[in-house]
Amino acid sequence: MTVTPARVAPSRVAERAPWPALSHTRRGHHRRDEEGSALVEVVWLGVLLLLPMLWIVLSVFEVQRGAFGVEAAARSAARAYVLAGDDATGRQRAEAAARQALTDQGLEEAPLEIRVDCTVPAACHSGTSVVTVVIGTRVDLPFLPDLLGAGEPSFALDAAHSVPVGRYQEVSVP
Repeated sequence: MTVTPARVAPSRVAERAPWPALSHTRRGHHRRDEEGSALVEVVWLGVLLLLPMLWIVLSVFEVQRGAFGVEAAARSAARAYVLAGDDATGRQRAEAAARQALTDQGLEEAPLEIRVDCTVPAACHSGTSVVTVVIGTRVDLPFLPDLLGAGEPSFALDAAHSVPVGRYQEVSVP
């Protein structure tokens, strides 16, 4: 018994290519070559997703740096205020200490607001008083311009630190 192969019309064999989807369509028109388009799509999606993510990470780092700075400023200002001899000198020392703490964190240009509260309002430096210093500042978010005249977008930060007056005392050497 012999098997004979099926015959295919010669015209049909000539029309077919090994990969008809890549070279021709059914009507005989050439398709656009899509080789490499996936790479372009991945690059564009990468850029469109990576840039906002990078901005978010940089903004979080900037706010965290400001939080460290304002916390250190509140602690330093409260200690400096309590170590001063009177309220006026304490206010000057507290502002200088807070400014230095913010400068240490790279926030030289940050606005600084200082509020001092005492449990004994008439005499903050009396023996039973507790001094609370509240520091407020703001951190500008990176790479964002002035939006519609409202100023640069920023993040407000504040910190408070309380110190009893008798805890820190200057020692004078005779």
